[in-house]
Amino acid sequence: MSVSPSFSAPPIVRVTPRPTAFVARFARNRGAVAGAVVLLLMALLAAGAGWLYPTNPLRIVGAPEIWPFESWRYPLGTDSMGRDIAALIAHGARATLLIGLVAAAAATLIGVSIGAAAAWSGGWIDEALMRVTELFQIIPNVVFVLTVVSILGPHIEAITLAVGLVSWPPIARLTRAEFLSFKEREFVQACRALGMNPLRIVAGEILPNALPPVIVMSSLVVAGAILYESVVSFLGLGDPNIASWGRLVGEGRSLIRSAWYICAVPGVAIMLAVLSLNLLGDGLNDALNPKLHKQ
Repeated sequence: MSVSPSFSAPPIVRVTPRPTAFVARFARNRGAVAGAVVLLLMALLAAGAGWLYPTNPLRIVGAPEIWPFESWRYPLGTDSMGRDIAALIAHGARATLLIGLVAAAAATLIGVSIGAAAAWSGGWIDEALMRVTELFQIIPNVVFVLTVVSILGPHIEAITLAVGLVSWPPIARLTRAEFLSFKEREFVQACRALGMNPLRIVAGEILPNALPPVIVMSSLVVAGAILYESVVSFLGLGDPNIASWGRLVGEGRSLIRSAWYICAVPGVAIMLAVLSLNLLGDGLNDALNPKLHKQ
């Protein structure tokens, strides 16, 4: 009597990168490490702003236009109204980093959802979602942000919403491309053959493999969000009740010849934040991109 062989579907093995290997690859990029250190220091400054400067940073504390290092009480000087620039920088880090992180998180959530839905569904749904994405891309971003803030009012929530709305299209297109590349892979076909729920396939199998480039893009979106917030505050549409780096630059532009440090100090802070985020994005790309692991 012969026994017919029984066949079973091979187990699906997902290869996940080891955290130690990721840290080792990231640490090789000195620029990325420097950017991460600068961002960590800015985050610590923002977290400790209430302890370092417990009073309202917008109140007048001294004589106007005290230059940096001229008085030990005001190491970064005072602005044209006599407010401590160091306190404005510390408290402004809260608003600037918060807007950047929240707007980037919202843009990532919207972009990943739209890109995944377009790639997985295909057909007219893909076409419709991509046309909506292109519609948002052809609108000048700065004009769109200023329009939304003008309609909703100069509040931090409106600025965050406006920045998030203009930042999601690149993430959506990248997510769609990644999903299309993984959609026809063998492990996805095996999941379909086993009768797995489509939502489980998308969230549990494709999304973890498509996330690394999305994470890199999200870090760059944070840098763009900081610049958008700075532009809005520079033009006088920022929230008047909070300290902001862009607002400090805007208020000091009229004194650029006589007291240039009022613009220079927050300008350097914005430059360091954006540069650090770009360096961090490059380091994440080197550490998460499998094509660069052997280089």
